[in-house]
Amino acid sequence: MKVGVIGGSGLYDLPGLTDVKEERFSTPFGEPSDAFITGVLHDIPVVFLPRHGKGHRILPSEIPFLANIWGLKKLGVTHLISVSAVGSLKEEIAPGHIVFPDQFIDRTKDRPSTFFGNGIVGHVQFGDPVCAALVDVLAQSASAVGATYHKGGTYVCMEGPAFSTRAESELYRSWGASIIGMTNLQEAKLAREAEMSFATIALATDYDCWHQTEEEVSVEQVLEVMRNNIETSKKILSKALDMLTPDQPAPFASALQYGIITQKDLIPQKIREDLGILIGKYL
Repeated sequence: MKVGVIGGSGLYDLPGLTDVKEERFSTPFGEPSDAFITGVLHDIPVVFLPRHGKGHRILPSEIPFLANIWGLKKLGVTHLISVSAVGSLKEEIAPGHIVFPDQFIDRTKDRPSTFFGNGIVGHVQFGDPVCAALVDVLAQSASAVGATYHKGGTYVCMEGPAFSTRAESELYRSWGASIIGMTNLQEAKLAREAEMSFATIALATDYDCWHQTEEEVSVEQVLEVMRNNIETSKKILSKALDMLTPDQPAPFASALQYGIITQKDLIPQKIREDLGILIGKYL
């Protein structure tokens, strides 16, 4: 087991890491968001990556999702935890609460969401986008550190960078969605193609703009709540890593076994090389 952590707004490190090293390398899909930080926490190997880059330099639409997940795969990550700020679409999910979503709705437009194409066709099952076993551990960890959390719910992934209009926010609420963010859908899809177990720690920072008794979401408000949430998320991560064991279920470790549709001898050599760490064992 090796656990990857993609940090969102304000989460740039993991306290307690030992044997810390910095890994920098290019990928067939360009440069990752930043250097990968490797180390060990509670005897579990960990790889940490800030998705927006240190100092928050990269827009959600600009995140090099393919390079990030490819890099995590190259470093041996088997279980991926994504931490991000979200807006709440439900009254009961108050700012400061933690959500572990189990479904996604894609409202992005022009982002790459697959390693396939350019001569190779592949399809993975995505009916259940997160790893239930990993979510169970995160929820138990949240309970252990005294966090207020919600297990399950639908994450709407929007393009951004502007927040929702009031009409959009009400539309998503009518769909029964729980939270809204700008990053996790692509990470979930690519993690599945990379055969990783995936889960999200969503940090609710605001009520989006639908809540008539609350002020419209502002960056200042998001940052203030986010600062308070960051310490909680670090405690959850630390506790989760303490609870994980080497035999933690990895139900998607063979997600591509029957997913590659293209006739093997017709797959271009460059694709074989670029995707070797993902598909090599099936060729």
